[in-house]
Amino acid sequence: MNIWKELLSLFGWKVNITVPVRNKCVICVAPHTSNWDFLLGLFAYRSLGRKANFLMKEFWFFFPLKYILYALGGIPVSRKKAGKTSLTEKVIKLFEAKPYLNLAVTPEGTRSYTEKWKTGFLYIAYGAHVPIQLGVIDYSKKEIAINEEYNPSGDIDKDMKHIRDFYDSFKEAALYPEKFATTR
Repeated sequence: MNIWKELLSLFGWKVNITVPVRNKCVICVAPHTSNWDFLLGLFAYRSLGRKANFLMKEFWFFFPLKYILYALGGIPVSRKKAGKTSLTEKVIKLFEAKPYLNLAVTPEGTRSYTEKWKTGFLYIAYGAHVPIQLGVIDYSKKEIAINEEYNPSGDIDKDMKHIRDFYDSFKEAALYPEKFATTR
């Protein structure tokens, strides 16, 4: 019995993930307007026997919560500016060091309305030489989908345009559509 799949099904959600299984990739997930997005994405990925990782403030990794977060794929991140290595560089090194890393990120970086999307995930994918899988949590259809994969070119503006264009048709997919912007 697959508890992850059963729970999603119980609440009427479907999983539609057709991209290839990768040992290493960045999973871009949008729209991100609710804390429920995390749980739905986690359950969807786990329902297929896959494990996704995610970055979370180091603050949350305290006893006993840290054991749950690590088990779920959490990677603690310190916001302190220690040393000369950026978070992007640290994550690229993680990709180099680990045999398996499927890193889920939200390009908006917030659940609030913002027209400025973060570019770190593009730098990470390009620097680590891994594809970006484009995921959507669609509340209007009750479907979690990852059906497109994108290989970043290194031209951040071009890559971001491609990704924003992809998500342009998913405004109404958000739990709170008024909080989701794909254009500047």
